[in-house]
Amino acid sequence: MFARRIAVIGTGYVGLTTGACLASLGHHVVCADIDEAKVARLRAGEVDILEPGLPELVAEGMAAGRLAFVLGATAAVTREAGAEIVFLCVPTPMGEGGAADLAAVQAVTDEVGALLAPGCVVVNKSTVPVGTAATTREMLGRTDVAVVSNPEFLREGSAVHDFLNPDRIVVGSDSQEAAERVAALYSRLGAPTQLTDAASAEMVKYAANCFLAMKLSYVNSLADLCERLGADVLEVTEGMGYDRRIGQTFLSPGPGWGGSCFPKDTNALLQIADAAGMDFELVRASLNVNAATRALVVDKVRAAVGSSLDGVRIGLLGLTFKAGTDDLRDSPALAVAALLRAEGAVLTAYDPAHAVGVPGVTDDVEVVDDPLAAAKGAAALVVLTDWPQFRTLDWNALGGVAAVSMVVDARNLLDADILRRAGFTWIGLGRG
Repeated sequence: MFARRIAVIGTGYVGLTTGACLASLGHHVVCADIDEAKVARLRAGEVDILEPGLPELVAEGMAAGRLAFVLGATAAVTREAGAEIVFLCVPTPMGEGGAADLAAVQAVTDEVGALLAPGCVVVNKSTVPVGTAATTREMLGRTDVAVVSNPEFLREGSAVHDFLNPDRIVVGSDSQEAAERVAALYSRLGAPTQLTDAASAEMVKYAANCFLAMKLSYVNSLADLCERLGADVLEVTEGMGYDRRIGQTFLSPGPGWGGSCFPKDTNALLQIADAAGMDFELVRASLNVNAATRALVVDKVRAAVGSSLDGVRIGLLGLTFKAGTDDLRDSPALAVAALLRAEGAVLTAYDPAHAVGVPGVTDDVEVVDDPLAAAKGAAALVVLTDWPQFRTLDWNALGGVAAVSMVVDARNLLDADILRRAGFTWIGLGRG
């Protein structure tokens, strides 16, 4: 493998993981960010993101001299001999009407367009609307610089593992030579590699994420139906999962889906479809089901306490959108908390990734650093995030401080028998 000089613009989940992993594969990587304090922390080996294996990989890359951090995109693309390949890993948040906001992509291309070496390849790693590769070429205004779409398929909480053990590598470009250069970066991984056009590569990411969101909405609707009919959704999904066409993954009911990708990608695909004159009804229905699922959890809590929620103390277990990450973006746990608070519930929450003083959360929820504090005086405990640590809590002790021994397990995470022996009434999703 030929080592490349690579610039990575942006050091969020995608950018920092991409930079550290490419350095581990032998490339020389310079990562840039506009946050001066963050760059200083990274230079000191401090990784703010809760991501298993990432701090170690950053430290190894820096120690080997293959990974560096600089302030600003200009410094990254012009460092030493200049970058041969530039990855854009900047935020593309949900904008007005649900469409992806490409302001950060525009800002970077404006900054570095004239500075790129002839023959350089610019890679869109961020999730961007179909057609963005062509738009990026126009933004750059360079005929001697190729643009490639190389979508990421990283799951928060296992991003390093996913990067180094990918299901597939997708590279799209109108330039075969540029696509092959980018694909070659990953040659040591031995993963199936698809070379395609840029628009198809961009579409792959949306298609995959929206399909998974629909699958989750389907199983949440299925859980509701099972409960009404006296069936057990866990038995049903086990039987479904043996079908190789379906598989076992993404068949666990919960309080809805969220995170940094699914909400913005489903909304963005709806905007893309609308612009093409199509109503993508399946995706729209999945969003509607997701909202209804969160409300259904609140219904269960209300039924568990047997009264109005106004003034009732509720203990929440979990705030992040899933276990293994500290990410609160579009967390279904926070969405459920907001609905509970709107009905007057008094909320106390415990999450292994967050102690007291969580920005944007503590206005409506008292965040504590001990599950006993979350349970103290609670009329019900609600499991909202699938942290495995919750399975091994001292439920006898929790029952001793709770006002009422009720658990609404919105993840079907806990062993119902253990809770019942501890004196709790356990309420799951879709369990008949």
